[in-house]
Amino acid sequence: MQVTDDTLGQTQKRGIPMDKQQKKSAKSSEPRTFWHEVGELVIMFVVFLGLYFALLTVLASSAEANVSDDYIGLDEVQQGSLLFKTGDGHYRPAPALNTEVEIDVSGMVARAKVRQRFENRDDQWVEGVYVFPLPEDAAVDHMRMAIGERIIEGQIKERAEAKRTYEQAKAARQKAALIEQERPNLFTNSVANIGPRETVVVEIEYQQILRYDSGAFHLRFPMAITPRYIPGAPVRAEESVSHFDGHGWALNTDQVPDAARITPPVVSRETKINPVALTLHLNAGFPLAQLSSPTHAIQRTDRDAAHGITEITFRDKVFAERDFELSWAPVPSQAPRAALFSDQVGAERYHLLMVLPPDANQVQQTLAREVIYIIDTSGSMAGTSIEQARQALLLALQRLRPGDRFNVISFNSTTDQLFDHAVTADAQPLQQAQRYVSGLQADGGTEMMPALEAALLNQEESNAVRQVVFLTDGSVGNEDALFGLIDRKLGPSRLFTIGIGSAPNSHFMSKAAQFGRGTYTYIGDVAEVQSKMAALFAKLESPMMSDLRVDSGGAPLEIYPQRLPDLYQGEPLIITAKGAAEVQSVTISGQRQQHAWQSRIALQSDSQSKGVGVLWARRKIADLMDRQVQGGDPQQIREQVISVALQHHLVSKYTSLVAVDVTPVRPQNAALDTRALPVNLPQGQVHEKIFGRMPQTATAAPLHLMIGGMLLLLALMIYRRQPLQVRG
Repeated sequence: MQVTDDTLGQTQKRGIPMDKQQKKSAKSSEPRTFWHEVGELVIMFVVFLGLYFALLTVLASSAEANVSDDYIGLDEVQQGSLLFKTGDGHYRPAPALNTEVEIDVSGMVARAKVRQRFENRDDQWVEGVYVFPLPEDAAVDHMRMAIGERIIEGQIKERAEAKRTYEQAKAARQKAALIEQERPNLFTNSVANIGPRETVVVEIEYQQILRYDSGAFHLRFPMAITPRYIPGAPVRAEESVSHFDGHGWALNTDQVPDAARITPPVVSRETKINPVALTLHLNAGFPLAQLSSPTHAIQRTDRDAAHGITEITFRDKVFAERDFELSWAPVPSQAPRAALFSDQVGAERYHLLMVLPPDANQVQQTLAREVIYIIDTSGSMAGTSIEQARQALLLALQRLRPGDRFNVISFNSTTDQLFDHAVTADAQPLQQAQRYVSGLQADGGTEMMPALEAALLNQEESNAVRQVVFLTDGSVGNEDALFGLIDRKLGPSRLFTIGIGSAPNSHFMSKAAQFGRGTYTYIGDVAEVQSKMAALFAKLESPMMSDLRVDSGGAPLEIYPQRLPDLYQGEPLIITAKGAAEVQSVTISGQRQQHAWQSRIALQSDSQSKGVGVLWARRKIADLMDRQVQGGDPQQIREQVISVALQHHLVSKYTSLVAVDVTPVRPQNAALDTRALPVNLPQGQVHEKIFGRMPQTATAAPLHLMIGGMLLLLALMIYRRQPLQVRG
């Protein structure tokens, strides 16, 4: 029956109810209005937004698949097995990895061999990819690949060429290994064509200069990677993280274009992987008054106590979940005031020189200070790290003197300042600050740049020494952008970094302090807070030595670092130099409390110290990379870095080590699985605070899921209320 206006009117007048079909037909005959069109557009827009946020969640979920539970604890394998999830949803054993470390220390130079043993426990041919840390100043100059009794020596090549050589060998079914630098303290080792039930060993060698501070030498061997926060928007929304150019849990972003290469998958369960055996041969050259490790239980075997020759090993079984630290000190009468190491290579002579300026006078000028404290409260600081940071900051507040000015800035995903500007350290502001610090909790992302910008703003002209004290684990991927900010906006301030936790980002900590013309401190355990902060207070409250210069009397001498740092109490000046053999001496001068100081050092040594040229080259490369941060020509700097690195056989940002066995080993019809080896979560960190159910440091996936669901629900509600228009 056709329903007309007259029929409808008569039906309503008679009180006869319309059936559903009549109502539907009546509605369908209503003319379309402007609001009908708007309603449909609203529905389409809301549905689009809902699908968009749902897509973001799916992308985050794909990243999460590389984080944790895919590797551990399926019923069909023994407990503690490490698994790799294949593309078809099945699980296979991942290559097992264990590490052997041998370090030889002579004076203030360490030479290390790191052996990474890849064991394929599967019946498939695999490529293992492992991201691992090394000291931030490591000069990596050798790599060997061992297959049974055969040894293949690695060759240094420009990075793109080395990668092509490796990929060609992989495709040709040959065994190959590739060492690439992602950051000065972060490297990737790729090993292709590991056969079923086969073991391949890759040995890496590096050299470094030890740190000398407050009368003691310090060695730090990093063994864990704190998951880095990745700011910025994904470069390509459809990008896959399961394919190397990166196996990480994070997508590449506009701020961190190599994020997938610096975020290795993380094991989140209690099962530990990658056991580490370490042997350290120490030849201090003087009797030892103290030798200890604040991080690990060690076994010490003295060989020659008069010369400080001893051997150190781990007492217990150790996994790669926290950095190893060792310190040793001479008896006070044997403490060095200067040290020289030289090496002759052809016509060039290389020098490593350490000079300790005189101690400050007992009667010191009281410094008027303005101190800005920055504390990191992001998710990676959850657990023991935030406890260490709070305790350290509370000690710092207690140390402020009447007349000092201060402020406290905390940051995670957002930045919060306790006061609008620095205030005088009176009783009431200090009590307010202590309550504020005691209540800080760790959660969220690591948006570091706004906090640094806030600390370096409003630097008023005054006689006060302005110091910024930064407590963080440095778990960021955009280090260069932060160094550039510090370099541009430092002004008269000085930046002091305090590395918190079991595996802080040492590259960020040391380099931020360098650009900030300050110094850095590591606190790896709550028990260290008191002693480490006391040493830092002594530096903050003492005059620094500035305006340092090295004069070679006109003789050609290439010195690094070229911009000499300010020195604080107990710190030496350490330089590397290259010159002709006729350079006999240098004069070092500087200022402390308006008093001039200088010292003449002879560059003559009876003994040769092999490898000093490598240390000089490593420092020159670091100096060149600093110029890039400061706005130098990237192409020109790249060419100079490649030239130095190739000459001295060094891994750098632009050069890599590659080793290839020329004999094909993988059968032509056998497939090759690429498997990213995960790392342990650093000791004391809370997995849920870093990643949540989805990687919190890279994406707001839970929020996207909630927003998408709400928008789809809203679209459904609008649709149900929208008058139906039948067309045709």
